[in-house]
Amino acid sequence: MSNASLNKPDESSQPAILRQDKQPSANNANLLSSSMVLELPDAAATRSLGLQLGRTLPVGSVLLLQGDLGAGKTTLVQGLAEGLAIPDAIDSPTFTLINEYQGGRIPLYHLDLYRLDPAATADLYPEVYWEGIEVEPGIVAIEWPERLPYRPDRYLEMHLTHTADGGRRLELFAVGMADLPLLSST
Repeated sequence: MSNASLNKPDESSQPAILRQDKQPSANNANLLSSSMVLELPDAAATRSLGLQLGRTLPVGSVLLLQGDLGAGKTTLVQGLAEGLAIPDAIDSPTFTLINEYQGGRIPLYHLDLYRLDPAATADLYPEVYWEGIEVEPGIVAIEWPERLPYRPDRYLEMHLTHTADGGRRLELFAVGMADLPLLSST
């Protein structure tokens, strides 16, 4: 397989697609679940990926961000916010739990569940954000989603891991979605 850049001028710090697959979704056999593995050589590449996602993701997108501390989850959300043209500084909501950003192309809801167990997470009613029940529909980014007692029907699951060379590897799964056109290598 070839490494393909995501059409950015400085390819040395840009995400590179390592693998892309499609298979039946575990949630619905009529839908395909797409997956992709990206190499992110540095924080700039992680932020650049977030920027591209922020420019292309539609309203109602949910990102479930998994990875160890320091894996780049918040860096990716900072790029996402930049792509959404949100002027606010983006920090991890570890103690506030949820940060809402309204000033961009569409709203961004950033949840950090690190300090919570599933019962406490359920008390936050996270579905309010991904279903747009009491808030304006937007993009929802959830750090530490393994603490969710339930998940939405459609979401992008993103696993960030450290690599030996100091970069990151991102495994991306589109669950309940037909494709990942936003990251196609052209």
